[in-house]
Amino acid sequence: MTAYQQLVVIAGAGAIGTALGQVLAEAGAHVLLHTVEEDVAQNINLNHSNSKYFPAIRLHPELKATINAEDIREASIVFLAVPSTAVVSYVSSLQPYLNENAILVNMAKGFSPERRTIAEELIEIVPQKVATLKGPSFARELINYVPTSFTIGSASSSVKDQLYELFEGTCIYTDFTKDVRGVELLSILKNIYAIAAGIVDAHFDSPNLRFLVLTRAFYEMRAVMLHFGGRKTTMFRYCGYGDFGLTALNDLSRNRTLGLLIGKGFFTDNISQKVVLEGKIAANIFCEELMTHRDLENFPILHELYKVFNVPNYDVRGFVDKILQNSR
Repeated sequence: MTAYQQLVVIAGAGAIGTALGQVLAEAGAHVLLHTVEEDVAQNINLNHSNSKYFPAIRLHPELKATINAEDIREASIVFLAVPSTAVVSYVSSLQPYLNENAILVNMAKGFSPERRTIAEELIEIVPQKVATLKGPSFARELINYVPTSFTIGSASSSVKDQLYELFEGTCIYTDFTKDVRGVELLSILKNIYAIAAGIVDAHFDSPNLRFLVLTRAFYEMRAVMLHFGGRKTTMFRYCGYGDFGLTALNDLSRNRTLGLLIGKGFFTDNISQKVVLEGKIAANIFCEELMTHRDLENFPILHELYKVFNVPNYDVRGFVDKILQNSR
């Protein structure tokens, strides 16, 4: 059975899930979006539209959606495109309906509620093969068939082969590593360091300074990843250099935008509740772990961001000076 004869389920009909489904359906894959939002499913099935996320895009007529878990029993590949805090509980609830031979592919970027990477958490609780898929991929670009890259992380080369076959002939380009932990860690770290880039750009419109800080951030990200068990080469895959560059430098990035808000002095409790704060949550998790080993001072950008989020009345005007003083 070829990839295009198999059922591919995308769990989550948000922006990235819909965009991926559109690309695969256009290439001839049998794709089903599984969502908990009944109105979204009806809109996709009846109007070929997901007006909540892409009001101006007509979806492929063969791209279908369901709210019924029974419909996913025959899926050979299940992409997990739901919020990071919900992935583990979501998969646990679907376990009775998942084919034991299915591949679960995590696309969420963040820690599980147990402060582990999501892929590692899934590997512990499900019998299916687990992979991770991360890279520089704004959904609005992907749904318009702009060439887009991802890193496949899996311990199994057969998983790589199945995903390669699925993406063949689409606008999706991939590389591969068996360093699942490194891929997952970098997808979290890039959000943290994108916040720092936003703070810098909020204060200075300086290419020299911007790329000084970005270089230091890239180096520090690599050091944190290695400290937590990732591999050196993973940094130079799409999930590393590519995803960090996209997130740190493009104003479509929510975490860069958060950094701009902080740098301009608009980071209040009211605003912080409205902006996606994966970066803040993740920074605290990394820093608290590093504190137990007394290593936090070796990561000056991360350390300073921890202060931004946790020290009352932190004076953000001194952020750049402090990270430069500690980065020589």
